[in-house]
Amino acid sequence: MAGGGYAADQGDGRRYEGGVTAFVVITCLVAAMGGLMFGYDIGISGGVTAMDSFLKPFFPHVYKKQHGNHEENMYCKFDDHVLTLFTSSLYLAALIASFFASATTRRFGRKMSMMFGGLVFLGGAILNGAAVNVAMLIVGRLMLGVGVGFANQSVPVYLSEMAPANLRGALNMGFQMAITIGILAANLINYGTSKIKSGWGWRISLGLAAVPAIIFTIGSLFLPDTPNSILERGNHEKAKKMLQKIRGTNNVDEEFQDLVDATMAAKQVEHPWRNFTGRKYRPQLIICTFIPFFQQLTGINVIMFYAPVLFKTLGFGDDASLMSAVITGVVNVVATMVSVYCVDKLGRKALFLEGGVQMIICQVLVAVIIGRVFGTGGEGEMSKSVSSLVLFLICAYVAAFAWSWGPLGWLVPSEICPLEIRSAGQATNVSVNMFFTFVIGQFFLSMLCHMKFALFLFFGGFVIIMTIFIYYFVPETKNVPIEEMNQVWKQHGFWSKYVSNDDVTARTSSPP
Repeated sequence: MAGGGYAADQGDGRRYEGGVTAFVVITCLVAAMGGLMFGYDIGISGGVTAMDSFLKPFFPHVYKKQHGNHEENMYCKFDDHVLTLFTSSLYLAALIASFFASATTRRFGRKMSMMFGGLVFLGGAILNGAAVNVAMLIVGRLMLGVGVGFANQSVPVYLSEMAPANLRGALNMGFQMAITIGILAANLINYGTSKIKSGWGWRISLGLAAVPAIIFTIGSLFLPDTPNSILERGNHEKAKKMLQKIRGTNNVDEEFQDLVDATMAAKQVEHPWRNFTGRKYRPQLIICTFIPFFQQLTGINVIMFYAPVLFKTLGFGDDASLMSAVITGVVNVVATMVSVYCVDKLGRKALFLEGGVQMIICQVLVAVIIGRVFGTGGEGEMSKSVSSLVLFLICAYVAAFAWSWGPLGWLVPSEICPLEIRSAGQATNVSVNMFFTFVIGQFFLSMLCHMKFALFLFFGGFVIIMTIFIYYFVPETKNVPIEEMNQVWKQHGFWSKYVSNDDVTARTSSPP
C-alpha cells in the first residue's frame, strides 16, 4: 500500500498574525454547548431503559422477561426491537436532518443552523418528559434527532473556522468535551432519579434534556457568525472586521485574502455535492466517509447507550450497573481532557494509533473473560473481582476512545475540506455517523443475544482495520491553516496523485 507511515512535517503551513483571544475562546465554548445536547441524550437513554419504572408502563414484556425465569440466557434479556427503537430512532432522524442542515448552514450561516437545532431539540425533550405512550416517546426522539443533526452539522464547522490553526484541535475538541460532560451528567441524573420510589424519575431524566437545549439556543443567539460564513454571503467588510476581532489584531490581510480566495473558488462551484464526489476531492470524500463509519464500528456506543443495560446483563445489580455507568462517564471526561491538551502537540495521527491499539487489547480481554464466565449458553455469575476487572477494562477502552476516535472523529473531517465543499463534507460525516449509530443502537441487543461474547471480538476486528486505515491513509493535519489543507494531500504518498500543483498554488498564493 502506498503512502504509509507519517507524512513529512505537516505543520509548515503559512503562519498568520494574531492568536487566540478571549473572544474566540468564549464563542467556541458557547458553540460547543451543542455537544451537551448530544452527550446528554447518548447517556440518558440507556439508563432510562434499565429502570423498572420506565419498562413497566411502556415495555411490560421486556420487564417480565427481565424479572421472569432466572435461568434465561443472560445475553438475551433486553433483546427487543421496539425498546431499541426508542434509542436508535433519534439517529435516523439526525441522518435525514443533516442533509437539510447542510443547505441551511451554507445559505444562512452556521449560527442559524445552531439556533434551529437547539429549538427543535427543546421541543423533543418536552415531549419525551410528558410522554404517556410509546408513540409520544418515538416522536419526541425524532425531534431530538433533528436537533442533533443540525447541531452536529454546524458546530464542528463553526469551531474549525473560528479557531487559529495552532489551536484548532484543542478548541474544536470543546465539542467532544461537552459531549462527554453531557454523558456524565446524564449518568449521574439517572443514578439519582432511579432512587425516586414513586416511579416518575424517568420523566425527570428525559425532561432535563431541555436544559442543555436552552443553554445552546440562548447562547447561539449571542454568537457571531464566522468570517468564512459572512464572506459566503457577500459581506467582505463585515467579515474582515470579524476576523480582526477574533484574531486580536488589525493585521489580518494575509489570512483574509486566503479566505476571500477560498470563497471565490467556492462560489464557482454550483453543485457542491456533485463536485464532492469528483476525483479532485477524493481524499476528502473517503476520509469524511470512513472516519465516521469506523468511529461507530469501534463499538463505543454499545457502552455509551447501553452501559447500565450491559452491566446489568453481566450480573451487576441495579445500583451497581448505574454506578458503573457513572464511573465510565468520569473516565470519558478525564480522558477527553488529555486529548485537548495533546492534540495540537502530539498531533492527530499519534492519538488515533495509540487509541486503536489500546481499544483492541481491551476488547479482546473483555471477550475472553465474558466467554469464560457465561460461555455460549449465557448462564453463569461473575465474582466481585472479575466484575471489577471487566469494569477496569471497559474504562480503559473508554479512555482510549475518548482521547482518540471520539474527538478526532469530529475534528479531522471538519478541518480537511475546502470551503466550496465544507458543508457537503460535514453533512457526509454527520449522516454516515448517524446512520451507523442508528444501526448499532437498533441491533446491538440482538447482536449480543446471537453473537454473545464474540460481539466484542467483532468490534475489535473493525478497530484493527481502522487502525491500519489511519496509518496508511490519514495524513497529519496539526497546525495547518484550514484553507491550506491541499498541501497536506500533495505531500501524502497515496493522495498526492489526486491533487494537482495548480490546486496547491491557488490555495497558497495571494494576489500582489
